[in-house]
Amino acid sequence: MGWRSWTAVALLLTVSATACIIYRPDRTIRIATGLVAHNVCAKTFVSGLDPQTVFSETIERPGLRRLRTALRFHVDHTAMSVDASAAWMFGSRAVYHEGLGCVLRHGTKEPYILRSDIDALKVPKSPPLLGEIAGPDVVAPSNPALNAALDHAFEEPAEPPFRRTKAVVVVHDGRVIAERYASGIGVNTPLPGFSMTKSVTNALIGVLTQQGLVTPSMPAPIPEWRGDLRREIEVEHLLRMTTGLALDEASSFGQMVYLTDDMAGFAVNATLVAPPGTRWAYSSPTTQLLARIIRDAVGGPEQSLAFAWRELFNPLGMRNVTLEFDATGTLQGSTNMLASARDWARFGLLFVNDGIVGGKRLLHEDWVDFSAAATLDTDYGAGFLTNRSEHERAKERVRLGISRDAFFAAGDLGQRIVIMPSQRLVVVRLGDSVDPEGDIKGLARLVKEVIAAVGP
Repeated sequence: MGWRSWTAVALLLTVSATACIIYRPDRTIRIATGLVAHNVCAKTFVSGLDPQTVFSETIERPGLRRLRTALRFHVDHTAMSVDASAAWMFGSRAVYHEGLGCVLRHGTKEPYILRSDIDALKVPKSPPLLGEIAGPDVVAPSNPALNAALDHAFEEPAEPPFRRTKAVVVVHDGRVIAERYASGIGVNTPLPGFSMTKSVTNALIGVLTQQGLVTPSMPAPIPEWRGDLRREIEVEHLLRMTTGLALDEASSFGQMVYLTDDMAGFAVNATLVAPPGTRWAYSSPTTQLLARIIRDAVGGPEQSLAFAWRELFNPLGMRNVTLEFDATGTLQGSTNMLASARDWARFGLLFVNDGIVGGKRLLHEDWVDFSAAATLDTDYGAGFLTNRSEHERAKERVRLGISRDAFFAAGDLGQRIVIMPSQRLVVVRLGDSVDPEGDIKGLARLVKEVIAAVGP
């Protein structure tokens, strides 16, 4: 092992005093290798991208850059698996399962793999409620202003941080009016939404609410909480991340996603640090608890996948979607759904149209406004970021050109579905921006230029 590899490992071992208190150093490294293994696995076997390119872009993420010389990966195309390590130590393995994405293997215990016929689930019993939004070919904009907006969205600076835009789709009045893709990506390429998955979980809860199985005001149906103060936590607190649980993102996300078989089981054991409804903290584990509620409400792992296709994806005409599950068979509700840019746009149209598709209400009445309404004094709604807020970040986005009524699904590295009901617009941007703010200025320029191009 070269001195550079040892130096990189040493740097990771001392990543921060806080991390060393929360995690053992070996756990911190395994989180890094788990991220690499999973990301390369998903983008290789689901998205069909070049694994070396994926690896090179992945290790440019904040927190991994100092490990670049130590991180290694190996793709086994026969076993459909990816192994990652730091200087050949602290290895992680992700394994692909057809139609279900990738699952991380922890030790020798076999993960629960859903016994579902994915192809059958994708065959709707009736035509999609949402009709075609575009033909089979890439929609080149006829408007020169829209073409310029796409040019700007794909521009790269001369120096890092690079934007690495992979796909942009613009939908106006229910039709794609402009789209563009990076090399090797097309209209059917599934791409990761990361935390945009939280917005999909929101929609599934909205469907359950419309069907009378769940309500935001009901106590969260989690048996482990019935005997203590956590019984006061409501479904809305989970949606708005105001549970008061000790599940802040920095101290819990990596451990839950990359080190734990039962992700919801990890989250359910958290203790209260504030009364429910009084404290906001961004928290992927909070959303994972919603995924368990969905699983239990519909009857189990296979039933939850069937529910998502029957009640959401098929009605919206979403075809190129992969939902991932943890090693116990619970939907990964906080992250890791993959879908084509057009499918992400179709999802956005559900919210532009107030939860109604083809004359049928999928989401409970007022669900869209509920989701877009700001939580406490933040710019977070319920599963979405929102401009309908007095928070400075929301005001800054409005100043940059994103509509005041806009709200958006948001994921790591600049994944965005910008939903603008007043403009009848959905703008999807997918990519691998390592800008700390997810290239929000680039997104705002795109949205501003699109609004100007389509007019009132």
